[in-house]
Amino acid sequence: MIDEPDLMTDSETIFPADRESLERLQLQKLREMCRELSHANPFWTERLEGVGLDPAAIDSRDAFSRIPFLQKADLVESHAANPPYSSNMTYPLVHYSRLHQTSGTTGKPLRWLDTPDSWDWLMECWRQIYHLVGLTPEDRLAFPFSFGPFIGFWAAFEGAQRLGNLCLAGGGMSSQARLRMILDNDATFVCCTPTYALRLAVVAEEEGLNMADSSVRGIIVAGEPGGNIPAIRQQIESAFGARVFDHWGMTEIGSLGVESVNYADGLYLLETECIAEITDPESGQPVEAGETGELVITNLGRWGSPVIRYRTGDLVREDLTESPDGLCLKRLRGGVLGRADDMMTIRGNNVFPSSIDAIVREFDRVAEYRMHFTTRREMNHLKIEIEPLASLAGTDAEQELLTDINRAIKDRMNFQAEIVAVPVDSLPRFELKGRRFVRDSER
Repeated sequence: MIDEPDLMTDSETIFPADRESLERLQLQKLREMCRELSHANPFWTERLEGVGLDPAAIDSRDAFSRIPFLQKADLVESHAANPPYSSNMTYPLVHYSRLHQTSGTTGKPLRWLDTPDSWDWLMECWRQIYHLVGLTPEDRLAFPFSFGPFIGFWAAFEGAQRLGNLCLAGGGMSSQARLRMILDNDATFVCCTPTYALRLAVVAEEEGLNMADSSVRGIIVAGEPGGNIPAIRQQIESAFGARVFDHWGMTEIGSLGVESVNYADGLYLLETECIAEITDPESGQPVEAGETGELVITNLGRWGSPVIRYRTGDLVREDLTESPDGLCLKRLRGGVLGRADDMMTIRGNNVFPSSIDAIVREFDRVAEYRMHFTTRREMNHLKIEIEPLASLAGTDAEQELLTDINRAIKDRMNFQAEIVAVPVDSLPRFELKGRRFVRDSER
């Protein structure tokens, strides 16, 4: 086992010592970015001048607070009106060297461009992420996914490469081959989605591979809820005998949140690289310290196509306890708690898919599942399809499983869901983000 680094000592050279120094740094970076955007980026020049703001004059927190919130709909509209890359481009196209796109989970994928300087900024974000998870020069990282247009895969891979670590690309390989790659090369970190980590665990068991006794000591997960859900986290950690590190980011904003070696209760935000606000989704006003609100992000180093005061749709709560690492960075207790646009109201209860996920994943007799949210006779309804382990299919144990899940949801969520069994291998498996929540049309 590789010795863990002393984060409290090493962090002094990476992060400011106090909030005052941090906020000065943020304001300096904000000024520099806005001056660069002024009359160069059509999207932001029009947007800011439309509310009487000169981008070059945004040099204070007061001026910053006058910038209107940016929503994904604004980005979608700009992409539709200015295909294929939108008007959020600070430089001529010839200056851009990277193209990535969103997953399209909530709509049509958005294409996102980066200049070499913007990509260097993303690499700095990953340098900080790898520092907080305790990466050492001796660590070897496995990336068991297909290298498509999704930015997280490339940024994580190249970020570790720039640090000089051995990186193992698993594109174009089966799950069995990826597991062998991890074992044969004594990988110590694995980066993937929570869904795929669980899938690898199932395949490892089928192949008789004992991953818990392997060299893997860390699993960095992102792309969907899971790393912050205790039942899922416990399954992954048990299967691999390794610590799970939850990570947060978006194609539009970059990679900006991660757990640390000493903080497993939520996420640190990389506030040297962004300004983070937590606001009321309805009023847009800041919430009281420690209250739940929507995370609003301004990234400070992606000048080629920045986002300013971007409403992420993610609901979070600031952790006001003392940082275990002695850092002044904002921490999010429990990570991302849910999506504002995913909330369901069932029998008067506000329910998030992640809450259902947390309950279903407590049952290791479940191979896979899917939720359907619909309206029947003007009443909201939740149907959950359960695919049991093959050994339970068609037996009394299958019905017992459905009854147990039904009881757990009713006891904890205070409503009755429709729980049904589906045939073995009938539900999809996922390598990327799991799509287990479906909003059906009204019937």
